[in-house]
Amino acid sequence: MKVHKLAKTVFALTLTTALVSCGGTDNKQSTSADSERGAKDQQKPVVYQVFTRLFGNTNTTNKPWGTLQENGVGKFADFDDKALAGIKELGVSHIWYTGVLHHATVTDYSEFGLPGDDPDVVKGRAGSPYAVKDYYNVNPDLAVNPERRLQEFEALIKRTHEQGMKVIIDIVPNHVARDYHSVSKPDGVQDFGVNDDTSVSYRRDNNFYYVVGEDFQVPQDDDYQVLGGMSHPKADGEFVERPAKWTGNGARKAQPDINDWYETVKINYGVKPDGGYDFPRLPPEYADKDYQAHYAFWQDKQLPDSWYKFRDITQYWLDKGVDGFRYDMAEMVPVEFWSFLNSSIKMTNPDAFLLAEVYNPSLYRPYLHSGKMDYLYDKVGFYDTLKAIIQGRQGAQALLAEHRQVLDIEQHMLHFLENHDEQRIASADFAGDMNWGKPAMTVSTLIGRGPSMIYFGQTVGEDGSEEPGFGAPTRTSIFDYIGVPAHQQWMNNGAFDGGQLSEAQRELRQFYVQLMSLNRLPAIVAGQLVEVNNSQPQQVVSFIRQQGEQRLLVVANFAGQQQSVSVDVNASQGNTLLGTPPEFTNNGVTIALPYQGVSVVQLGSNH
Repeated sequence: MKVHKLAKTVFALTLTTALVSCGGTDNKQSTSADSERGAKDQQKPVVYQVFTRLFGNTNTTNKPWGTLQENGVGKFADFDDKALAGIKELGVSHIWYTGVLHHATVTDYSEFGLPGDDPDVVKGRAGSPYAVKDYYNVNPDLAVNPERRLQEFEALIKRTHEQGMKVIIDIVPNHVARDYHSVSKPDGVQDFGVNDDTSVSYRRDNNFYYVVGEDFQVPQDDDYQVLGGMSHPKADGEFVERPAKWTGNGARKAQPDINDWYETVKINYGVKPDGGYDFPRLPPEYADKDYQAHYAFWQDKQLPDSWYKFRDITQYWLDKGVDGFRYDMAEMVPVEFWSFLNSSIKMTNPDAFLLAEVYNPSLYRPYLHSGKMDYLYDKVGFYDTLKAIIQGRQGAQALLAEHRQVLDIEQHMLHFLENHDEQRIASADFAGDMNWGKPAMTVSTLIGRGPSMIYFGQTVGEDGSEEPGFGAPTRTSIFDYIGVPAHQQWMNNGAFDGGQLSEAQRELRQFYVQLMSLNRLPAIVAGQLVEVNNSQPQQVVSFIRQQGEQRLLVVANFAGQQQSVSVDVNASQGNTLLGTPPEFTNNGVTIALPYQGVSVVQLGSNH
């Protein structure tokens, strides 16, 4: 969840020619066994992120601040076998169903015992999926029959598994909706905050922090009108919360700023207001221990109540068949909690897929090794550098140099070009051209052993240009009811056959299909990275991935025009797997790369 702009750090280093083992020097989680296991499985993870509410919506009205009835909404049922097969075609191993959990929304479901939330503390009309109000059920918007919404999601889990893919959902540990109230909690489960002592700002087993003696006040701003100024009986500038709670991003005032995460309240994990810790610290040597040892460490400890609540929540969803979790803003929660939670998850399902949103590079290794995460976003390093290269703000040689900063953990770093927080590639503020996804996704996918992620609509050039309401153009809104035009062209009124796509869109999607199929090759699954020089280092990225006798040369053109490039590699022949065939000479390999062109070649000689 990044509803604000985070600082972006970009490293510009000099590219050198080197042979680098992707295993690096990490002896904590990066071992030769990882490599052998990856080669045997022959599938590098590919995550397909879909904004569940938007995926199946065929309505094209797109009225700003439009209601569900005006703008439409997608359902779990829209993910039928045809839709899932279309996703599977992209080489997808895991579908991240974003926005599944029941979150705050203005839409009224009173007939099902679910009245609409106060729009004064909801962002957009549909609401943010990161303001969860019931961790034990799912969004009623997504069900054909809201009374059976949980059963409809369980059926989707089953269909996804039958198509050979696994299911990921969000867990948002740092905050919950301002008006959290579970109507579906199992027997023995109590809501967050029910037993809190609200006479103090902090107590270890309180679930929330409090502004003692002050009532919550709705934030005000001259440039913002709730629901765009449309009338609503609850849009009165008031919301009762006594005493006020700290806001999700840590703001401690009774009246948060309009730019704060005011629709949420922060969860207390035993971190005192002065920054001290009210729980046992994890000994440093546990960075080298497995999840079984971490699990054993916590068994005789007295821990904050919030820790147990989230353990129970994740176990509940594992029991429903969910295969893993994407953790929102994980760095805002102490690493010891992750050791506790993730080890308990792995004890239930050793193969659970655990992906965390962490933007501080200094925390990458602690959250992997001590927090027992499987994967982290490689955003501040790889994604930001790649975007800067596409926009002409950095030279191409910066990318491999940036990748070098995480070589010891690269197999744990997930690469992406789009997600719900980032601008669409085709948007004017990013690249303005969907085809920049070709060179960018090629290097993003093939450079390392870590997973790749595709955002729905990315493969057919969605540009995010709609004016949705609370959300802003260039990013497909996560707050509003809206249709996604390019994706709707692929969806083709439920046929999921691309029947409304242009020829250029079809060609782009087919490129993605071919590219993502390479994730089954041993050199991509588990191979080493060899950096190789080329004659245009400012504009061209080149490297080799190799495993045993298999060597794959990857070359991508980031220049604003076609160009010929010579690559310093010893080979006399090769089989082109994707893109432009090379010419083999006595001095190496020469490739005439088109604008936005790539070449992926399986080299036939290593002499």
